[in-house]
Amino acid sequence: MCVIFSFTSDHFLSVRNGLNVLDQVTVLGILAIGMTAVIVIGGIDLSVGSVLALSMMVMGWLARDMELPMALAILLGIGAGALCGLASGLLITLARLPAFIATLTMMSVARGLANILTDGTQIVGYPDWFTALATVRNFGFLSLTVALFLVLVVVSWLYLTFRPSGRNLYAIGGSREVARLAGIHVGRVTIAVYAAAGALAGIAGMALASRLDSSQPSAGLGYELDTIAAVVIGGASLSGGVGSIGGTVVGVLIIGVLRNGLNLLGVSPFVQQVVIGLVIAAAVTFDTLGRRNNR
Repeated sequence: MCVIFSFTSDHFLSVRNGLNVLDQVTVLGILAIGMTAVIVIGGIDLSVGSVLALSMMVMGWLARDMELPMALAILLGIGAGALCGLASGLLITLARLPAFIATLTMMSVARGLANILTDGTQIVGYPDWFTALATVRNFGFLSLTVALFLVLVVVSWLYLTFRPSGRNLYAIGGSREVARLAGIHVGRVTIAVYAAAGALAGIAGMALASRLDSSQPSAGLGYELDTIAAVVIGGASLSGGVGSIGGTVVGVLIIGVLRNGLNLLGVSPFVQQVVIGLVIAAAVTFDTLGRRNNR
């Protein structure tokens, strides 16, 4: 893919374009970390894009209209994302709703609330230090939002790989009943995973608001598809029990490079969505065939 784009665009292999790709995938990458945990336990979260939008709108509304300190508004915005994830987890665990239905409901509710806060208008004009988090490259290449993404990657990888509670996620994805018989609190873990995914969506919302210097109620549209695509391309199975942070990072980079290359070629965003959809279909097909061959 990189070879093809390098022949079709003179700018593709430039250092500047590589840094742009890294900046562009930061938001998707943070979302994908949370989605990895959700998919590993056999769930799905269709609300991440809407929760991202609600989180950034809560932050902007609190900072501008409520005149709260920016740092506190950021924390409360992330908290709003965590609450959305918590609500989804409770709907799945206590109300016994399928994850698809519960998160589809949250997707609609969060998007509606994001619009209600400001009557559908965006919030602009954040402090310079906030926008600098995503726009100023320290040491010439690394913005603080990219650094945060890399830290989250390392922490989540260590957790899923070495912590017993992290390994429990794979046990739940493999068989919820077996995990329950082994003494794992499946319901609690499920709620915690969705709450964490919501908090990460909130963090992604802060990163996007910093990059755009605005909060937009329409932000995050389509991120659900890209996030799921990145995790599946990275080797996770939608049936649960399989997935890794390293694979997800590779999937995120593939999606980022694919979109960047298509943008350089002037391909319509609508066509890009078709391409991403086909990539997801191919990844899921290969996963399904692989599991059949292993039986």
